[in-house]
Amino acid sequence: MLRSIDEILGYTIQATDGDIGRCQDFLFDDRSWVVRYMVARTAKWLPGREVLVSPVFLQEPDWSSRQFPVTLTREQLEQAPPLEEHAPVSRQYEIDYHEYFALPFYWIGNDLWGTYPDPAGVIHPVERISPAASGAQPAEEGHLRSTAEVTGYHIATTSGDLGHVDDFLVDDTTWALRYLVVDTRNWLPGRKVLVSPRWIDSIHWANEKVYVNLDSETIKDSPAFDPSQPVNRRYEVELYDYYGRPHDWK
Repeated sequence: MLRSIDEILGYTIQATDGDIGRCQDFLFDDRSWVVRYMVARTAKWLPGREVLVSPVFLQEPDWSSRQFPVTLTREQLEQAPPLEEHAPVSRQYEIDYHEYFALPFYWIGNDLWGTYPDPAGVIHPVERISPAASGAQPAEEGHLRSTAEVTGYHIATTSGDLGHVDDFLVDDTTWALRYLVVDTRNWLPGRKVLVSPRWIDSIHWANEKVYVNLDSETIKDSPAFDPSQPVNRRYEVELYDYYGRPHDWK
């Protein structure tokens, strides 16, 4: 099912032995558009520190009470490799993180999660491996981006700027970011539209712009998106057919 990233922000994160804080952000790979970590703000528990939680450890949330359980103890998270404040998450940090939790490296393999299509395939601890032992070279330095950072980026079409990124819709099974929610109120008052990451030509991080190979008029007439209604397969078929795009879930 597709979930709003904005909706999840602020959820209480529950370790197996107590709360650890609140969901503050998500980090995604800007090449595969898959969420790799939830960022937990632990002000009351570990003042001045943030911890990362891999989707491998996330369980089904209680949507009514806004609580997100994880299959880790407070001690496990406290003893995890510490993040450097305001520093990007390096590939070396990720290696240390995955080795600490005995997880395979998601960047080695041909699927969304290394050799698995979703985090469920790596729930159980595996034998510790290194990039050299795996027989494959690790990917280049990580390309992790913050959803909070990208929210607000302007959308540049072939006929001019359209609006800005307002939210993301994430698949709660694979944790792939399936759509950017674009707020067009500066151009189309009160209307939001969906854009798939597959339709993005490029992102200029310094200029905070997302470039799509679509013109404003085409987007204007696209199927309306109602944030209060779930995105079902019927709507997705209509959206993809409108843009003449192949159904990439097949």
